[in-house]
Amino acid sequence: MTRPTLRAALCFSLSVPAALLIVSLWEGRWYLALYYPSAVLALIAADAIMALPDRALDAGVSTPDPLYVGRGSSVGLKLRAPGRARPLKFQALLEHTGPADDPPPASGVMTDGRLDLGFGISPRRRGRLSVDAVWIRWRGPLGLIEVRRRQAVGVSVGIAINVKGIHEAAIRFSADLPERGEKPLAYAGEGSEFEDMREYRQGMDCRMIDWKSSARHRKILCKRFTRERNHHVVMGFDTGRLMLERTGEMTKLDHAARAGLTLGWAALNSGDLLGGCGFDARFRSFIKPERGMTHFARFQRFTSDLEYRMEETNFTLALAELNSRLRQRSLVILFTEFVDMISAELMIESLRWMTRRHVVIFVTMRDPELAKLRGAAPRNFESIAEAVIADDFLRERAVVLERISRLGIHCLDVPAGGLSGALLNRYLLIKRRGMI
Repeated sequence: MTRPTLRAALCFSLSVPAALLIVSLWEGRWYLALYYPSAVLALIAADAIMALPDRALDAGVSTPDPLYVGRGSSVGLKLRAPGRARPLKFQALLEHTGPADDPPPASGVMTDGRLDLGFGISPRRRGRLSVDAVWIRWRGPLGLIEVRRRQAVGVSVGIAINVKGIHEAAIRFSADLPERGEKPLAYAGEGSEFEDMREYRQGMDCRMIDWKSSARHRKILCKRFTRERNHHVVMGFDTGRLMLERTGEMTKLDHAARAGLTLGWAALNSGDLLGGCGFDARFRSFIKPERGMTHFARFQRFTSDLEYRMEETNFTLALAELNSRLRQRSLVILFTEFVDMISAELMIESLRWMTRRHVVIFVTMRDPELAKLRGAAPRNFESIAEAVIADDFLRERAVVLERISRLGIHCLDVPAGGLSGALLNRYLLIKRRGMI
């Protein structure tokens, strides 16, 4: 589409006062008033002829797949005009739909018929980003006309949790997990599964000496134990409205999914079985616990498919359904959130039934803003009121967490940035003590 620019409109509008002046001074030579607008129209036509035609421009769009939450990426635009020697300035705008901020317009000067532009994309949530089209515009040499093109793209890109660094984090925190291979490491006294009997050597734990076997074989023998494997690790993700609150660059649900992927990689690497579920007002999804590192890709797709919902979480229904699907004792990790003591009553009662069969880790993310409001210096009545309300929320939160911990549940209430490390450390502690 070609149209005049603002410069052309201003130049043409000057013909009106010029025509009035000519008619008022030389009434008999009124035809002179037509020379100026005719000259402007001729220049506009000449600029349209000299401008780069739309058909001579080749445009290609490249999109990364997938995009990652909290990690910026770029959608590339390649412009090619073969045979174009003169510099030409281009401006481009990306048209998209999806959970991402609108990128600023991109601009650049084409030299030698080549120009590469990029649009910065910062996804806010998981889901899919649809790149619908790219708008491109450029002007003629005189700046009197403007050519616009809408380049249709129609590409849908998935937005997933950023797994970069998950393997390194899991390796760093799980360095003492038992090795898998031809030479497994033994952890005397740290497991509950009997491995073998060995002759006593200096440095062994004297409490592991089996005196009956030692008397029978006439040498001091020690029992050796190893940590049990093949435990079921099941993660429950609350997808209700409270988990949609943003903490940093991601929502609480996305932080929970990232921590779950980190722990899932470590659990699968140590020989355990990994499963998960999603719930809010209803029990939404379930992935059966399976072993093997090939299962990690399936679990990653499961976390990417967790939907954001603006519904209240029904803990009674969700935990009852999860409890009925778990056939053996498991380590259940619940990523959820609550507001006050009243909304937490049914949750506590449901957790009480869950702890009769399983080991439960209750995970919430601490809001740093509440601590800042409570500790802020009083400036006026409004700041004092905010500090009092924040203190009430934190006190009720501490009471609820204390009641949950008295049920024998492991509670984690940490900032979102330290969630992965704290969860891995608690998982290693439970494994080391043989609680599952």
